[in-house]
Amino acid sequence: MTEHGVMNVSGLIITYNEEKNIQEVLECFDFCDEIIVVDSFSTDKTVEIAQKFPKVRVIQNRFEDFTKQRNIALDAAKNDWVLFLDGDERITAPLKKEIIEELKKPVPKDAYYFYRKFYFAEKPIHYSGTQTDKNFRLFRKSKARYITGKKVHETLHVNGTTSEMKNKLLHFSVNDYESYKTKMIHYGVLKGQELAARGKKYNRITQYSKTAFKFFKAYILRLGILDGKEGYQLSYLQSLSVFETYESLKKEQN
Repeated sequence: MTEHGVMNVSGLIITYNEEKNIQEVLECFDFCDEIIVVDSFSTDKTVEIAQKFPKVRVIQNRFEDFTKQRNIALDAAKNDWVLFLDGDERITAPLKKEIIEELKKPVPKDAYYFYRKFYFAEKPIHYSGTQTDKNFRLFRKSKARYITGKKVHETLHVNGTTSEMKNKLLHFSVNDYESYKTKMIHYGVLKGQELAARGKKYNRITQYSKTAFKFFKAYILRLGILDGKEGYQLSYLQSLSVFETYESLKKEQN
């Protein structure tokens, strides 16, 4: 802990055209003593806004995949403790207090899962597969690294002790239907490229069966039906991403 309540923690974020989010998410790092922004050459005002924050250092790197961008941010951080947020995530006051209390412990864990509260166009989502949504967000970089080869849905490998925060991170992943559709298609394309790199072969039966099961799982098994119209839309878009994964895999093999 340094003076003015600032801690030896590096706040990390990767960005591309996040001008609508960047101000609020950077404010979530107010207790960190440095902020690293790895930007994929945004064409909007993301970098301009970020540079107004005195503790921010912007690194621009051409986007190849999410894992590489995240590891670049890790390598740039001066502190061992890092807090990684996405542009659509927000820390609440209770969660910030919990983070600080954990880091003050004599022997904190090496990495912490954050559960996330999902919002669809500012409406809270309670089901649709979001119930158990969690990610590592606070960890020692000396004990963790994002696994190479994962182009999307990055996986952090932790060589140490783990725990989870009681307070949830707010996740405003869906501003509107069309933007989320674009995001899910993009994720599907990257996942298809990942499968191709691992030597997977395209199969039409697999494509359609996995797409159908993804919708059934989200809408029925994970109770998306209880989230109303938004539950149906989320379940559909999750299944669309699976469909696009195999479309991408097919293209990679042609």
